[in-house]
Amino acid sequence: MAGYAISAAAVGAVYLLRLAVMPVMGAHALFLLFVLPVVFAVRLAGRGPAILAFLLSLAAGFALAPEVERFSGAVLFEAGIFALVCGGIGWCDARLAGQRRLADNARRQLELLIEGAQDYAILLIDPSGNIATWPSGAERLLGWKAEEAIGRHFSIFSADPDAHAIATAELESAMETGRFSREKWQCRADRSEFLADVSITPIFDEEGTHRGFAKVIHDVTALRANERALERREKHLQSILATIPDAMVVIDDKGAIISFSSAAERLFGHREEDVVGRNVSMLMPSPDRERHESYIRRYLESGTPRIIGIGRIVSGLRADGSTFPMKLSVGEVHTEEVRLFTGFVQNLTERRDFEEKLEQIKSELIHVSRLSAMGTIASTLAHELNQPLTAIASYGEAAAALLESDSETDRAALREAVEDMAAQALRAGRIVRRLRQFVSRGEFAKTIEDLPSVIDEASALALVGTREQGIATRFNYAPGATPVLIDRVQIQQVLLNLMRNAVEAMADSPVRELTVSTAIESDSMVRVSVRDTGPGIDPKVRGSLFEAFNSSKSEGMGLGLSICRTIIEAHGGQIRALDCAGGGTEFQFTLMRAVPAPDEAEE
Repeated sequence: MAGYAISAAAVGAVYLLRLAVMPVMGAHALFLLFVLPVVFAVRLAGRGPAILAFLLSLAAGFALAPEVERFSGAVLFEAGIFALVCGGIGWCDARLAGQRRLADNARRQLELLIEGAQDYAILLIDPSGNIATWPSGAERLLGWKAEEAIGRHFSIFSADPDAHAIATAELESAMETGRFSREKWQCRADRSEFLADVSITPIFDEEGTHRGFAKVIHDVTALRANERALERREKHLQSILATIPDAMVVIDDKGAIISFSSAAERLFGHREEDVVGRNVSMLMPSPDRERHESYIRRYLESGTPRIIGIGRIVSGLRADGSTFPMKLSVGEVHTEEVRLFTGFVQNLTERRDFEEKLEQIKSELIHVSRLSAMGTIASTLAHELNQPLTAIASYGEAAAALLESDSETDRAALREAVEDMAAQALRAGRIVRRLRQFVSRGEFAKTIEDLPSVIDEASALALVGTREQGIATRFNYAPGATPVLIDRVQIQQVLLNLMRNAVEAMADSPVRELTVSTAIESDSMVRVSVRDTGPGIDPKVRGSLFEAFNSSKSEGMGLGLSICRTIIEAHGGQIRALDCAGGGTEFQFTLMRAVPAPDEAEE
């Protein structure tokens, strides 16, 4: 109501003023002076009082006009112009009011942001370095109340004896470079200190006049403590990884090496800075090197693990080109941006040497045990065989006597002697068969296995040191020649025997190439071939190559190929040796394919 009253009073005052100048101005510009109370009402009282002032001014203007000209065209035109001017004044005031509201809202939001900031103090400093504003965030962080801080020099935030000079230098640096920023210790009102990220920025108005500085203090004590703790944990983890005997290699889903532990450096002979970013296939010999990319792609597409979480025996390639057997265990880690694979590698070289010695001792013990068992049954065996052999000899002598006598041969007696000889021979054969069954009796478990995987694991042990001997190894796997139904350990023993024999056979050969291949023999069988470029098979032993105790080696017992034939025949396959064109030998054996039945295949 006060606004309305003030607006009416302003119109009344202008009316009296217009009456006073009436002798001078006459009836001209009757509404000109009434613009003043309208502007006054808009600025001080608002839209409602301004409308009242406009209406009262309009009425007053008409009242001032002579009665005969009050509603003439000239007066009405002047009244219209007055109305347009007052409308423009109202529109401009509305625009200005809207801009003022936006500015006020922005200023309020900025104040709320500054007031609500945690671990931050955002304040203004005048050109002399005295504190001009003190938001609640500054009070929470630094401890001073507004009345205690405003007007004081901002050097109070430092406990340094030369704090004022240092603060002045910081302001000068901000003026020269446009911004000063540094981590430094700041002091609270209780004189406790904290590590802060401090920045000072000079402030200029539209005309370029320097108005002061904006200072932001961010408490980073906890942040830096966490970073140091994280760094300590990382160093601790690195020290642990550097001392564990197993090598660790981390790769991404493209196969690029991300991390290479100290143990990996020692094992493979590469430095971490030389391998990071390169493909992990550089640590693999052929054929795994060429296939590794397809292994990763197949896993990413199918999600079916072949080695992840399982562990396998494979071959590793050192920087000097030598290979070694290793056990590889792979784990998978998912992050927000990438999928990582961590491989843990155990060097099996020393373990293999130990296992070889253990197997050698075990083999000697088994050999002694067998000799002891044969010694135990030797007398019984001699007795069992002596009876039919003695009878055969007696019947043979009797038959010979009948045939040599001058009298007519007693055909019935001769037939009886021959029949008894045959019976005793069959009896001796049954004794030998029972002995053979006793010696060869054993149990094994067949499972469905991936044939290339079986060959790779066997070759990892069998081909250790062959690169140093100049032996090149090739593996050719037919796509359909897998899986097979086998006892995995026994077939690997066959492969190991054949590959080691091939390596030994090529010791003096000018060309040393070992080829292991697979092929489909028939619908139900798979063929495995081990081929070398050695001198070939000695003709003296060719006829009895797979017989026990037959060997061309001076130190061998001649049991290896005999055992291989026993194992292959127990798997329902056959083994044979062929001469290769141009020299060398190829051993071939067959295994049963793990092919589903027709009904299962249709399902």
